[in-house]
Amino acid sequence: MDANKTSLGIAAGILAGALWGLVFLAPELTRGFTPAQLSAGRYIAYGFVAAVLVARSWRRLIAGLSWQEWRGLVWLSLTGNIIYYVLLAQAVQLGGVAMASIVIGLLPVVVTVVGSRDIGAVPLRRLIPSLVLSTAGLICISWQTLSAHGNSSLTGLLCAIGALVSWTIYAVGNSRWLGKLRNVTSHEWNLLTGLVTGIEALLLAVPAFYTGTSMHHSGDWIYFASVVTGIAIFCSIIGNGFWNYASRVLPLTLMGQMIVFETLFAAFYGFLWEQRWPTGAESAAMTLLVAGVAACALAHRSKKAPQPDVCEIKTSSYREPVKRHKA
Repeated sequence: MDANKTSLGIAAGILAGALWGLVFLAPELTRGFTPAQLSAGRYIAYGFVAAVLVARSWRRLIAGLSWQEWRGLVWLSLTGNIIYYVLLAQAVQLGGVAMASIVIGLLPVVVTVVGSRDIGAVPLRRLIPSLVLSTAGLICISWQTLSAHGNSSLTGLLCAIGALVSWTIYAVGNSRWLGKLRNVTSHEWNLLTGLVTGIEALLLAVPAFYTGTSMHHSGDWIYFASVVTGIAIFCSIIGNGFWNYASRVLPLTLMGQMIVFETLFAAFYGFLWEQRWPTGAESAAMTLLVAGVAACALAHRSKKAPQPDVCEIKTSSYREPVKRHKA
């Protein structure tokens, strides 16, 4: 892999995680609104902003995209946004935040393992140290929460596993689509995904806003609209743009580890919101997660080509003088 592209891809993955972590603050900022309303509002705003930004390139994109690519956009929007969030919200309601966060926290490991089967990917045995460190970090970060909660329901567990599978399908499918596209940039692909997601979110909005709207005043709705629009711009438009760039230049085995940064930044924002320092277990978890990403990046570094010896260069550049014979 090209070292410069790899570094830029890792930086883009970190920035995507930093922006995605803001999503976890949205429920705290919009108390009184249901998760379904927050999700529908965010994705409708995502679709509206994406439609405005993609309007200038619409004719060219329509001409360059096939039916298969549009079908892929519909599938990615469903699995990565709509289905994922519905299953996650259901898992939290039935099984609690602890169980859901632990299962979803396995995303970096699952995506990395799936990506190791791609052609030209780093062998899985070289990723074992990274996977062990990441798994240990996930165990640490959930230890305290597990000890404070009881057993979760089987239905909630199945919903959490479904959410895990749904976002894994999205991450793998999105990365592979970006690798095949030639007439569409990663930013344009993100905008098209947002446009399709916004259309799908209109179906979610019907049951989400059908009840529970009379308790809010006009000022509440203006505030709600500003929050979901901000989340749509910073997390979905800009954050997904960084993620798509990283997906285009990094292999899946390394992209899987980039998801860790969403967890890290979400925890950091949570500490700021709660105005406290992380506990010992939380500090150990974050250290292990960062070490896991570093180990994964080291496993992907390219081997330097052997430099020719100085003597060989001089010998190869030396030319025997041509002897001239007298007439």
